[in-house]
Amino acid sequence: MVKVRKPAVAGAFYEADRDKLIKQIEWAISHPLGPGQLVKQPREGFRAVPMVIVPHAGYVYSGPVAAMSFAEIYRFHSPKTFILIGPNHYGIGAPVAIYPEGAWETPLGTLEVDSEVAKELMSKVKYLEPDTYAFVQEHSLEVQLPFIQYIFGNNVKIVPIIVWRQTREVARDLGNAIAEVISSHELGSIVYVASSDWNHYEPHEITTEKDMKAIDPVLRLDEDSFFDVIERFDVSACGYGAIATAIVAARRLGVRNVVLLRHATSGDTSGYTLETVGYASIAFYL
Repeated sequence: MVKVRKPAVAGAFYEADRDKLIKQIEWAISHPLGPGQLVKQPREGFRAVPMVIVPHAGYVYSGPVAAMSFAEIYRFHSPKTFILIGPNHYGIGAPVAIYPEGAWETPLGTLEVDSEVAKELMSKVKYLEPDTYAFVQEHSLEVQLPFIQYIFGNNVKIVPIIVWRQTREVARDLGNAIAEVISSHELGSIVYVASSDWNHYEPHEITTEKDMKAIDPVLRLDEDSFFDVIERFDVSACGYGAIATAIVAARRLGVRNVVLLRHATSGDTSGYTLETVGYASIAFYL
């Protein structure tokens, strides 16, 4: 019998009712901070978007920004598999945990875990441990799934990974492994989604300033500078390990350009600007 992970944050981070959730996703797409619409039209001069960085807060706060990245993937291709990496907010389970097989459920249906791609990654990263318990409460990957289902359907597969050991070594090992897996499959068939919010719980202006300092080395594909900025300026990006992994994978794949599609804070959507969280959608192009 297939093990199915039930949603942990439906009704909290996003609507639990199917019809209301669809309306919420459509609201995020059409929002002024969102893409406006879904367009099948690759940007001139680029072949593919092998990876994106996406926020993972409640849809009312970060949904429009998150929609930017998924709409950008849709421009180029309809992937068969999404590798999803996010932070382990609760610190439970393996330091670097992968959901090796089974399926994940949301109000929009069920997505199968791509066990073959999971095996490929585990064969390349020795400390990537199969551990379904680590994912029981975690929201950083779950909130990506309704967007994937709405835009790409329920026939795509996922490979969920969460990390609480967010070190340079882990980012480099995971990033190189992901690049190898992506390059060994048909271009556009596997996309890596790095899930992270950025600076937390400071005024809008401070969050924006800190975020842009940390985003700059991402755009330059410099993970050493990225880690240095995170530490030196105390940028409380929760999924910095997933972001650094994207930088490493992008450089290994020969990514030609990195674009900040949208940056905003929770103050832009909620109107409350004293304690904000930063959100960014960033796309990497071949």
